[in-house]
Amino acid sequence: MNQRNYQKELESLIKGFGENKPSLLLHSCCAPCSSYVFTYLPKYFAVTDYFYNPNITAPEEYEMRREEIKRLIREMPDTQSVKFVEAEYQPKEFFEAAKGLESCPEGGERCAACFRLRLRKSAAYAAEHHYEYVTTTLTISPLKNAALINRIGEEAASEFGVRWLPSDFKKKNGYRISTELSETYQLYRQNYCGCVFSKRQDLDAALMRSMK
Repeated sequence: MNQRNYQKELESLIKGFGENKPSLLLHSCCAPCSSYVFTYLPKYFAVTDYFYNPNITAPEEYEMRREEIKRLIREMPDTQSVKFVEAEYQPKEFFEAAKGLESCPEGGERCAACFRLRLRKSAAYAAEHHYEYVTTTLTISPLKNAALINRIGEEAASEFGVRWLPSDFKKKNGYRISTELSETYQLYRQNYCGCVFSKRQDLDAALMRSMK
């Protein structure tokens, strides 16, 4: 079976657009991951940034990431038309989705459950508010499985009757550009995905390295 190239699928899709930009709900996880995406998608879509991240279990961390997204939208020249919507912050939704998966390694079933939670909520909001497309910034991370994210996104979009926008934003130097933009705009760059289980695993790994 040939592996799908989600970046080429995206490029093929936007080639068919005319002057009228379709509406897109963009689920965002943080400002660094969004930075490159903000230079790209507003050229082709009427973008609304949707901040839904109950996996960020520390309120101060959540607020920092939310405010950095809002600041980036204000300051970037490519984002003057981008709207911002914040979903209700309910960490209990993440803990319910992760129940029984607390000890899974990073990138495993807990992460898949987290992607599913956030992308289903995004697709439901997109359908309720009549967006033509929905997608996420998550695929820009080289540490995340873009095929898994796209598969979950497609399932969620199909469930709620909206169109999923395929992506693999790390391609075309997207991740490298995002790190450069993070330096340009002096963005807060977190060192873990957001959930308490990820942070705990990172601390455990650091402790093991220090003991060697």
